[in-house]
Amino acid sequence: MLVINSREFRQNQRLYFDKVDNGEQVIVQRGKDKAYSLTPVDKDDLYFNAAMVKQIRESIKQAENGQVIRVTSSDEIRELLGL
Repeated sequence: MLVINSREFRQNQRLYFDKVDNGEQVIVQRGKDKAYSLTPVDKDDLYFNAAMVKQIRESIKQAENGQVIRVTSSDEIRELLGL
């Protein structure tokens, strides 16, 4: 793990992004009590990508049409989850 201050990060962003891309953990320290972890994000990490929006819209239509499962007890939750 590499810990750097925010000034060092600003001056050498590309270097630290490359390190993260290569699997190294980089923490940017900002002041005395703030720190940030650099993490690469790919298209599957973006929650509201096109596929997710499509799925949400389909789910809304199903709910509007009454195609839902009503769960009213903890036993029904376990059954739904296959536990």
